[in-house]
Amino acid sequence: MPERRRKFSPEFRDEAVKMVTDGNRPVAQVARELGINPGTLGNWVAQYRTAHPAEEEPLSVSERARLRELERENQELKVRNEFLGKAAAFFAQEYR
Repeated sequence: MPERRRKFSPEFRDEAVKMVTDGNRPVAQVARELGINPGTLGNWVAQYRTAHPAEEEPLSVSERARLRELERENQELKVRNEFLGKAAAFFAQEYR
């Protein structure tokens, strides 16, 4: 006989989501404590976060500088990787 799906009240869902979002606790831990599937609680949390997007704090000056540095490094690595891929293809043809 198939299992019946449990129905949870909106209040229960709200409290479960609040335990994750306000308490900074992992979804799996809260789900285990409440006896529900972690995937179910994860879906509830995702729906809540979609409906209530958090305001992100603006980056500090040092964080902006670090971000620019990482973006520059990422671009250099992309160019280098592209070059090495073309060089490898060229040399692979030469030895055939």
